[in-house]
Amino acid sequence: MVRPSMLLALGAIAVAAVACAPASDTTVQAGPSAPATCAKDQLTLKTAGKLTIGTDKPAYEPWFKDDAPANGKGFESAVAYAVAKQLGFGDSEVAWATVKFDSAFAPGAKQFDFDLNQVSVTPDRAKVVDFSRGYYTVKQAVVALDGSKVAAATDLAALKDAKIGVQVGTTSLQAVKDVIKPAAEPNVYNEQIDAVNALKNKQVDAVVVDLPTAFYVTAAQVENSKIVGQFGAVSGTPEVFGAVFEKGSPLVGCVNEAIDKLTSSGELAAIETEWLGSAAGAPELK
Repeated sequence: MVRPSMLLALGAIAVAAVACAPASDTTVQAGPSAPATCAKDQLTLKTAGKLTIGTDKPAYEPWFKDDAPANGKGFESAVAYAVAKQLGFGDSEVAWATVKFDSAFAPGAKQFDFDLNQVSVTPDRAKVVDFSRGYYTVKQAVVALDGSKVAAATDLAALKDAKIGVQVGTTSLQAVKDVIKPAAEPNVYNEQIDAVNALKNKQVDAVVVDLPTAFYVTAAQVENSKIVGQFGAVSGTPEVFGAVFEKGSPLVGCVNEAIDKLTSSGELAAIETEWLGSAAGAPELK
């Protein structure tokens, strides 16, 4: 899954590429290991004394807030500043560069030290750029029309009798079968937009897509729809978002070290809960 534009019709181009990830192996070789020291004054940076982070514009919610990456609000902005702090940078020492989504993982030199822009780690992309360890594991989400029979569901059991629409060959379809296990076979569609249209036309009670896509569906594709909730898959290789680096960047290992510390301390999980959980309209379904 690549990043959908969440709130505006301008995101239509991006969402074409973001449809639920195919259920295939996405194992990627790790980037360079951490250097002998990750001391701030030893880091190789695009601009001395500044950590330059790239992202697209507009910067959509809930990944960013108010199209202002520098405010520290929104999931990826919060992650960016948490990583920066681990590397020894204060907020005033972080600079933001505007980078188009697909340019971030295109071959060639970069204007940023790393980029955070809902970029899924894939083997093909890893041939021309380096990735950090995943800072977000993509979850699945249930989308329904307001007032429908499943709109008020608070757990997975409440979805057992729902007629669910989902795209063929996706992690979402596997998650429906493995996790929700509905009484009736799901309606399977060749394209995600077909599943979305089935929801619009009330041919299904709900659709299951990945969470980033669900934010887009509810904001820009289906009026009077809502995210019923999110849940994790239990099989297959998880899809993750990683920070993007110029190929061969010596900074990868240090950012990996920072992500590891944020993960082990629970700070990364807390950031996810704050910005991608109930407050963002996507409560956890268990």
